[in-house]
Amino acid sequence: MATRITFCCTDTATEPWLQGLRAALPEAEVTLWSAGAPAADYAVVWAPPQQFFDEQSQLKAVFNIGAGVDALLKLQLPPQALIVRLDDAGMSVQMAEYVCHAVIRHFREFDAYEADTRQGKWSYRKPRARADFPVGIMGLGVLGERVARSLAQFEFPVNGWSRSAKTVDGVHCFSGAQGFHDFLAASRVLVCLLPLTPDTRDILNRDTLSRLQSGGYVINVARGAHVVDEDLLALLDSGHVAGATLDVFRTEPLPAAHPYWKHPKITVTPHTSARTLRSESIAQIAGKLAALQRGESVVGVVERARGY
Repeated sequence: MATRITFCCTDTATEPWLQGLRAALPEAEVTLWSAGAPAADYAVVWAPPQQFFDEQSQLKAVFNIGAGVDALLKLQLPPQALIVRLDDAGMSVQMAEYVCHAVIRHFREFDAYEADTRQGKWSYRKPRARADFPVGIMGLGVLGERVARSLAQFEFPVNGWSRSAKTVDGVHCFSGAQGFHDFLAASRVLVCLLPLTPDTRDILNRDTLSRLQSGGYVINVARGAHVVDEDLLALLDSGHVAGATLDVFRTEPLPAAHPYWKHPKITVTPHTSARTLRSESIAQIAGKLAALQRGESVVGVVERARGY
């Protein structure tokens, strides 16, 4: 009997995914889920409704086509189903591009040059020393490690912080609650790449951001709920934080009246730092599904209690 795979991804062009999965898994039966659909063995999902899991209670594994699983874990999932997230699927190089661009734009003061040139001003600013702009990466998973290594190539001092101890060449690594405040104090630019869990919600607040070196800069490419908006705005207005580049928000799209839109020290982008690439994702899903069917373990399995 053919392996049955059901596809349930909201806000996603379904046909290219179905075609790609069928081509990559020719022995499987790949169908688009609808209410009352037959039971499947595996699922490929993004933001599925609770009804999906209520009906598909026998699933062996659920493949999430994004890196973050916080929304998925809010649902009641079949207890036996593995939750498998994508490790990279073309996202890490995009994330490295985005963060390096944001860091360099701030460090080289390209935002100020852009403002001057729009006014027809030919300006000059004294070059700044990279040693004065240590960058701290919160989260050293696949994406965080790629970002850290990429920034090190530009000769910035790079710090990294993770829940458990890690070693990354060229990166000064901190870990755990005991290393968190030292990590913040050692960093002037802060990049958030953490998964969203109960422990990390609101982690970028007045207390933590105040511990950054004076003139700090915040880059959030993880989840909007990591940032306490009011605290960031207050620190920007006080001058302790010099600016921020924000790609993710508590409400998306960002409401038209939100103060982030017009704040002169904030750059807003529409959750576009790293997008899922379909062909890379399908190849990864197909490889992991085949491994699971052979009884092998795969990377990217989510620990539900931990939240990632």
